[in-house]
Amino acid sequence: MDYSRIEAERLDLADFLDTLTDADWRVTSLCPAWTVHDVVAHLTLSTRTTLSDVLRGAIRARGNWERMEADAAVERAARFTPAELIAQFRETAASTKRSPGSKPIDTLTDALVHGQDIAIPLGREREMPLDLAQAALDHVLKSPFYGARKRFRDSRLTATDADWSAGAGSTELRGPVQDLLLVATGREARAGQIIK
Repeated sequence: MDYSRIEAERLDLADFLDTLTDADWRVTSLCPAWTVHDVVAHLTLSTRTTLSDVLRGAIRARGNWERMEADAAVERAARFTPAELIAQFRETAASTKRSPGSKPIDTLTDALVHGQDIAIPLGREREMPLDLAQAALDHVLKSPFYGARKRFRDSRLTATDADWSAGAGSTELRGPVQDLLLVATGREARAGQIIK
């Protein structure tokens, strides 16, 4: 994965965040129980989380990965203002540092998907670069982390805006790559865009 593309996506997202109002930051995102503020706090953690942070967080969350991530995001959101978080996100846009166990493509997927977690509830459009969304979708479908392998084991996904498909199941899901990526990462907000 070309880190310059990740940097460009992060900077574009930071520019988008600059346009949000104070009220926007309090809106509930597509991530259950997370506000927009919490999601942005989570995004700043990808270049700051160490192995010891993960181990301590996992112990506190009794091994529940989602609870550990949520606790860290909410705690960080309480410590920093939206403007401070945007500045932190922007200043590490070119960083190759990432959370323990993650790959560069996970970093890209995080920026793409969480950008939608913010934009969709606000009724804002945020286009994903098609080639990046496709690379992220390929990764999500193969990775054990996102749960998509299990969810779509009996499905075939086919893009309506690119020459792309995956899977060999009896159920075909058709839609734009961006929406397929969101559904593959568990976002039901775009399920209505998918044709079965």
